[in-house]
Amino acid sequence: MSGVIRHVTISGRVQGVGYRAWVDEQATSRGLEGWVRNRRDGSVEAVFAGAEDVVADMIAACNRGPFSARVDAVQATAVNPDLLNQRRAGERFAVLPTV
Repeated sequence: MSGVIRHVTISGRVQGVGYRAWVDEQATSRGLEGWVRNRRDGSVEAVFAGAEDVVADMIAACNRGPFSARVDAVQATAVNPDLLNQRRAGERFAVLPTV
């Protein structure tokens, strides 16, 4: 995998509004690798890996989210490839269980 890997946390009204499914669809259509999941604190957490400009575009899209969401904040940090290992073998992008 070449490019960048970003860990992203999205807060606001982002659970129960189709946010994870929207992220899955958006990331897959952009050809990104990674995963998304809900967190018990009400936020959504994601990891995006791919070309720097494509990852940046995905993070910008996360600031908008799906129509029914209200995004208050998006935080993104660079991480190492080990964080991608939370997916099952062979998965390019995954929706993971809540943590």
